[in-house]
Amino acid sequence: MAAPVEALFVEGRAQRVITTSIDTDFPDPALIQGDDGMWYSFATNSNGKNIQVARASDIAGTWDLLDTDALPQVGWASGSNTWAPDVRKLDNGSFIMYYSGEVKGAGGKHCIGVGISKNITGPYVATDEPWVCPLSQGGAIDASGFYDEPTKKHYVLYKVDGNNIGHGGDCNNGIPPLVDTPIMMQEVEADGATMVGDPVQVLGRTDADGPLVEAPNLVRTSDGLYILFFSSFCFNSDKYNVNYATSKSLKGPYQRAPRMLLQTGDFNLTAPGGATSKVGGGQMVFHALCPGAAPSRCMFQTVYSVTGTDVIVS
Repeated sequence: MAAPVEALFVEGRAQRVITTSIDTDFPDPALIQGDDGMWYSFATNSNGKNIQVARASDIAGTWDLLDTDALPQVGWASGSNTWAPDVRKLDNGSFIMYYSGEVKGAGGKHCIGVGISKNITGPYVATDEPWVCPLSQGGAIDASGFYDEPTKKHYVLYKVDGNNIGHGGDCNNGIPPLVDTPIMMQEVEADGATMVGDPVQVLGRTDADGPLVEAPNLVRTSDGLYILFFSSFCFNSDKYNVNYATSKSLKGPYQRAPRMLLQTGDFNLTAPGGATSKVGGGQMVFHALCPGAAPSRCMFQTVYSVTGTDVIVS
């Protein structure tokens, strides 16, 4: 009797190994191609930097960790726990960085800041005040820019950090009543920061997500499919993952995929998450626990294909 298709799918993922692209602590990696044709990735604070930077000529090639801090001055933030950067090029040729900064005197809550630089590697100059800061809802993290080619409009997605005001357990939100952690989409002007209207929710936490959803990253394929990548469960749990939902409309509704895109056990990975795709799709970077060096989170990369509404890493 032939093996079921699902069993062969799982077995194939267990047999192939995805190896590290950056073999040091480099969590929540962003991805952008520079004007020089090189690829750049930015990551959460570690290795003595507020925001780390790495560079490669090919996403699947050798990455060099640069000895530079892209955000040497964090502006309004405390300077501790600066997380999840994302960098986008603006219409005027400069670059904007979104980052999650710890708010001074707010009990560890984070808000989203922005910084501007004429150079892709920085230094980025932070604004005096946070960009989005809903402290009463737990704060906000994981901002990710998106340019919608059909409408020529700019957007930023982010997570309302509701688990920060949860009642304990996994990521402080494992004990009922659980607090929602919605993924929001905010339209912005061409400067990447001036808000247009109110944000809209494009995804919410369900029981299948454990304590949270986070790390949104949106791409649009050449066929007009919007793919919203995200992670669920707690980052320090083996249940952490890369998941996705799809829609033919920018603001949804987004239909969740029937299976996670990447999870522990796939391709010899443990706790993969925090993925960022290249614009247009087809290849992404993400973090997972460094082999033999947990709890450090190394950067990995993979190609993926899209068939219909199915995203496939094989």
